[in-house]
Amino acid sequence: MTLTADQTAEIAAARAQSAATARPTVPALEAMLYTAIPVLDHGFVRVIDYMGDDSAIVQAARVSYGRGTKRVQEDAGLIRYLMRHRHSTPFEMCEIKYHVKLPIFVARQWIRHRTANVNEYSARYSILDREFYIPAPEHLAAQSVSNRQGRGDVLGGEDAARVLDILRDDAMRTYDHYAEMLNEDETGAPRDPDRPGLARELARMNLTLNTYTQWYWKTDLHNLLHFLSLRADAHAQYEIRVYAEEMLKTVDAWVPLAAQAFRDYRLGAVTLSAQMLAVVQRMLGGEAVAQPDSGLNRREWNELMGVLGRDA
Repeated sequence: MTLTADQTAEIAAARAQSAATARPTVPALEAMLYTAIPVLDHGFVRVIDYMGDDSAIVQAARVSYGRGTKRVQEDAGLIRYLMRHRHSTPFEMCEIKYHVKLPIFVARQWIRHRTANVNEYSARYSILDREFYIPAPEHLAAQSVSNRQGRGDVLGGEDAARVLDILRDDAMRTYDHYAEMLNEDETGAPRDPDRPGLARELARMNLTLNTYTQWYWKTDLHNLLHFLSLRADAHAQYEIRVYAEEMLKTVDAWVPLAAQAFRDYRLGAVTLSAQMLAVVQRMLGGEAVAQPDSGLNRREWNELMGVLGRDA
């Protein structure tokens, strides 16, 4: 990750400010405010603002006066009950805002989570930086033969080197053409006064999807946890999963009781269909159940056996 001197100074200035407030604050998250957490080669995620804490969840569920009306153990128990039984509205009382720098192709996957407020850096008005995501060699993999959305074996040797060369060359070439079409220097003045520059909103269309963009992304805790349940999952694409993993660390600092309940009941849990549960019950009853007489298709059977740690 690279930050300009201006960006570093801006972060330092923001962190140096403090203000008295009567609202709940979380020291662990306060310590992380504004700081850029590196992700991928040039990306980052940082917390800009937040509202609420674990007590806000409890307060909303009890509709109680003030805070700290119950013991921490009771608060944890209530939060775990709410998470376990999918009572979502108390978690919506907490909100958080992130500043994220990410490759465009990751942003297009991320934006499918429509339960957030988003404001993205606009290449209609500003010039994008010459920064591109180039995967580390260990993350270059062939297409999976069993999963159309996944990766297979890692590429090696000349194959990997050739792919990396193509990614770098294409990104640099298209950015050079982008800059040529703009015909602008860092101040916005024409590089060649005798040649008109193409409109920024048109010049941008030539850029590769590994070009970095930025946005502010604000959401409530309920929808953030839904995002994390999908994107911090081991099956999620690596390039978005690493962002989700860093964001989960901020949730651990912000609402530790809710974060632990989320890890227990969502991230580290599985959902069984009625048919799968029936199979488990038959097995517990001592019956030797095989896939043909289980009522499950082969894929469902393999998934259940994987969950149970048994050979399919």
